[in-house]
Amino acid sequence: MTEFTWKYTGQAPIKVRTFIMSYGITRTLLKKIKYHGGKTLVNGEASLVNRMLQTGDTVKVVLPPEPENDHVSVSNVPIEIVHEDPNFLVVNKPYGVASVPAHNHVDSLVNRVKGYYQRQGYANQKIHIVTRLDKDTSGLVIFAKHHFAHSVLDKQLKDRTIQKTYLAIVADRISTPHFEIYLPIGRADDSFVKRQVVDSGKMSVTEAWTVRRLAKQTLLKVRLHTGRTHQIRVHMAAIGHPLIGDWLYNSDDHSMTRQALHCAELTFYDPFAGRLLHCEARLPEDMQSYINLHKL
Repeated sequence: MTEFTWKYTGQAPIKVRTFIMSYGITRTLLKKIKYHGGKTLVNGEASLVNRMLQTGDTVKVVLPPEPENDHVSVSNVPIEIVHEDPNFLVVNKPYGVASVPAHNHVDSLVNRVKGYYQRQGYANQKIHIVTRLDKDTSGLVIFAKHHFAHSVLDKQLKDRTIQKTYLAIVADRISTPHFEIYLPIGRADDSFVKRQVVDSGKMSVTEAWTVRRLAKQTLLKVRLHTGRTHQIRVHMAAIGHPLIGDWLYNSDDHSMTRQALHCAELTFYDPFAGRLLHCEARLPEDMQSYINLHKL
């Protein structure tokens, strides 16, 4: 079972509940610990969470076992692991693979991670996907290995402290070295999938830097300050520089078989190790080949 131990070093008495919630244990997880086989111990003895801690007390939280996702089938296609520790798994997703299973995607990244967990014989077989990418966007995806890890990263997502950096190839040459886009994004009236810039949408912020100017294209480094569906694709199309190969927002361009978008860097805080975790994924072969073919 997964367990965590902390020592209380404060001077004033404090409830166990307050103390462990300061480390990211949520109310939902507290209920699961209480009612589904977990434990909370103070100095080695089972304890209620309203107990008052004294200076020097040691608190251990034992997470309940998590049943596997029975509805998720197993894929034994290998995954490319960028980082792994007892709490997190970061994978470099290839383009053409959906992040999560659907009726038409039975070999998603989630299926492949489940297969990896089974091959490794991990006690916890529950798949917690934290970040997602469009099927034809490649790059880094975070998985949490247990409910607690998922909870702390969910909070970071809400607080927008998980930093994702993309590389994108867009149409035409961009002269400015750095720019920001502030445009609201909402659902397109004629499509369930497509988004568009619309006054009634949610304000969205995209920041970009020019990395390399090609013959008639530009390689950009892009960072999201909000997390809207298709945000980079919509914003770049709105300013007249749609992504190369984007079937939805640049339908006349067929020079690539998918949109030229790759999540190249991820940075988030690992509270279990007490440090920032930074991961990188190399530019995929199809985007690199396109750059080589269209360089000046």
